[in-house]
Amino acid sequence: QAERAVGYAFPPDRLVDQPPRVGDAGGAMPHYPDEIEYSEKYNDDRYEYRHVILTKATAKDMYKLTSGKRLLEEDEWRGLGVQQSRGWGHYEIHRPEPHILLFRRPLGTDPTTGRVPTK
Repeated sequence: QAERAVGYAFPPDRLVDQPPRVGDAGGAMPHYPDEIEYSEKYNDDRYEYRHVILTKATAKDMYKLTSGKRLLEEDEWRGLGVQQSRGWGHYEIHRPEPHILLFRRPLGTDPTTGRVPTK
């Protein structure tokens, strides 16, 4: 059994260490970092995952592209300044915090080519 950290679920069955931020009014406030933040990678038996937290300005640029209604293509998230090896796909919109991009790629993907291993 893998250890679980307290925090948000990315993917839903896997917890990571990003606690909610609480504002003065007592409600949860989104956490916007000063620079784009990258989580450590984590995995299940099929995929490797990571999440990326956008700055407020970058999140606004993303919203201009998608209106928050669709996933980003690779050229779009790279155009926003997200930098990571090849093979990652934006696979889900985390509705409570759409400025947190959820990425995954099949286990064993070659990070230099983005190619998935054949069985």
